[in-house]
Amino acid sequence: MPMPSLSPLGILVPLAEEAEALFALMQQDGATRTRRIGGRDYHSGHLFGRACVLTLSRVGKVAAATAAAGLIHEYEVGGILNVGVAGGAAASVKVGDIVVGETLLQHDLDARPIFPRYEVPLTGMSLFAADTLLSAGLCEAVLAFLAEDLPMLPTEIREQFALAAPRLHQGLIISGDQFVNGHDAVAALRHDIPDAMAIEMESGAIGQVCHDYGVPCAVLRIISDSADDNAHVDFPAFLRAVASYYSHHILRRFLEKSDRSL
Repeated sequence: MPMPSLSPLGILVPLAEEAEALFALMQQDGATRTRRIGGRDYHSGHLFGRACVLTLSRVGKVAAATAAAGLIHEYEVGGILNVGVAGGAAASVKVGDIVVGETLLQHDLDARPIFPRYEVPLTGMSLFAADTLLSAGLCEAVLAFLAEDLPMLPTEIREQFALAAPRLHQGLIISGDQFVNGHDAVAALRHDIPDAMAIEMESGAIGQVCHDYGVPCAVLRIISDSADDNAHVDFPAFLRAVASYYSHHILRRFLEKSDRSL
């Protein structure tokens, strides 16, 4: 039987559908406790045997930063895991692929000419690094998922969303307070930040908060669209049929093996 953890792991998800599915799994795993803090519910308990605190961050950088600070201040979490969907930034990243963040950047942060573009003022930093150990554990879980769990997803779902041969990517994830869904906007981001793998609206802020507090973080993003003019197509269906399946099985593999000293 595993030893109890010294600190819980914080799990932040941006959308209600994602949070509700994970909370249902947490309830199956034993007793849970819910506290309302700062306008959001924090659910503490166990998920796949690991002590966790789960909360719906809501969408956007400020909401994500507030939720991360709540996990740190109120629960003294040993690490924060941000899980959700994203648009593909790089042309090589396809729908159904998975990106584990190595570095995080806020693409809409621009305090020029006082500070360089993308730099968080008064920090001298634009890139925030994800924790290497947590990220390595996520990558291991993703590879096992792709080999063993993904083939169990019904064929009609894989065909509906053209999930031909999903892959794992590692690299830069960029965040901003805008839903990027136009070809011109994506092309501009690819030109300005050619290393970006995925685009979303939260993890850059979470990375900044975790850096400030010295708390390790990791980011897992399931690619739901190519962030172009078709970015809105079948998004609710993708959340229900694909993203929830991915996050369930990847988190199961990750949490069952995670370091319980965090």
